[in-house]
Amino acid sequence: MPFALHLLGLAVFAQGTSEFMLSGLGPDIARDLQVSIPAAGSLTSAFAVGMVVGAPLMAVVSRRWSPRRALLLFLVTFLVVHVVGALTASYAVLLVTRVVGALANAGFLAVALVTAVGMVDRTKTGRATSALLGGVTMACVVGVPAGAVLGQMWGWRSAFWAVALVSVPAVFAILRAVPASGAAPGTDAGDVGAWAELRSLREPRLLVTLVLGALVNGATFCTFTYLSPLVTSVTGLGAVWVPVMLALFGVGSFVGVTVGGRIADARPVPLLVAGGLALVVGWVVLAVTAGSPAAVTVLVLVQGALSFAVGSTLVSQVLYAATGAPTLAGGFATAALNVGAAAGPWCGGLVIAAGHGFRAPVWVSAALVALALAVAGVVAAVARVPARRRTAAGSSAARDGGREYV
Repeated sequence: MPFALHLLGLAVFAQGTSEFMLSGLGPDIARDLQVSIPAAGSLTSAFAVGMVVGAPLMAVVSRRWSPRRALLLFLVTFLVVHVVGALTASYAVLLVTRVVGALANAGFLAVALVTAVGMVDRTKTGRATSALLGGVTMACVVGVPAGAVLGQMWGWRSAFWAVALVSVPAVFAILRAVPASGAAPGTDAGDVGAWAELRSLREPRLLVTLVLGALVNGATFCTFTYLSPLVTSVTGLGAVWVPVMLALFGVGSFVGVTVGGRIADARPVPLLVAGGLALVVGWVVLAVTAGSPAAVTVLVLVQGALSFAVGSTLVSQVLYAATGAPTLAGGFATAALNVGAAAGPWCGGLVIAAGHGFRAPVWVSAALVALALAVAGVVAAVARVPARRRTAAGSSAARDGGREYV
């Protein structure tokens, strides 16, 4: 993989850290800005909404720009709003910076996915995707815990400064390695109109892959979001074990996205089927054995690996399927992942609020992946029917033709 691709991954790492780090900084922000804890929590929700809306919107806005211009503008905007966020004493300003930062993040990831694929041979789409998304997994392993530590030592503003600082090397990587003019590498955006690209969403294969990506990512973040109360209230471990479990999940995620990227290009269907089935079984076993510290420790690692192996493979399949959307493919994939990232925790919160306990989100995760497998199975079965009819029609025509010559 080109070294510049890994530096783009560094920018994704900074952005992933920013997206998730407020979970450990909320009380400090609320106290400093004199707002309620729910108000501080809404900063995370604002970021998630900005990601969902921003991915396709920013991809459309930037489709006529060169990759360098688009990536630089999005990354510098992201960097600047974090500097503003670190300096402001206003909750309203901080809220605006979260929305703008999410829009920039979404735009960067959408363009970076297409640019990353253009840096490698077309047959290595899965590996390029996994190298980029590895930044998200490393944010879970290193970025979020580090942000929490910085917040405890020097206040929440230091975490914002750190995110801005980590983004700087990627700026130089873009200036050095990304083309200064033309469409995104490997595409010819000028030949395809924006409406034509949007109409590609009617393609069944692309639409189904996006739905599957949203469901699997929803399952992942449904459990990940409520892993802390599961570990402390159900497993019975002390709060000191929460960062350890979060890091284990992140380590598994990194392993999954790395190994999955090496398999995704050559054998995507076996990986998705086997990985999906293993995910369902794993979530069910975790829900049943959540009271066992040993079982939870192993399963958190395994489920992190399976979730990101399957999820990153689905992203690469979106890029393969979106042949009619050369510049918006990354936006479609980013939006689908963030729909799942927003809907999964919401579903988990509903079952907890209904009084089903902290095991319930794990059951929801199992149900979401099972639904994804069911959708894929139904679509595959329906797709086989016309093929059988064509085969039968061909056989009938051959027999009729044979009788005519007898």
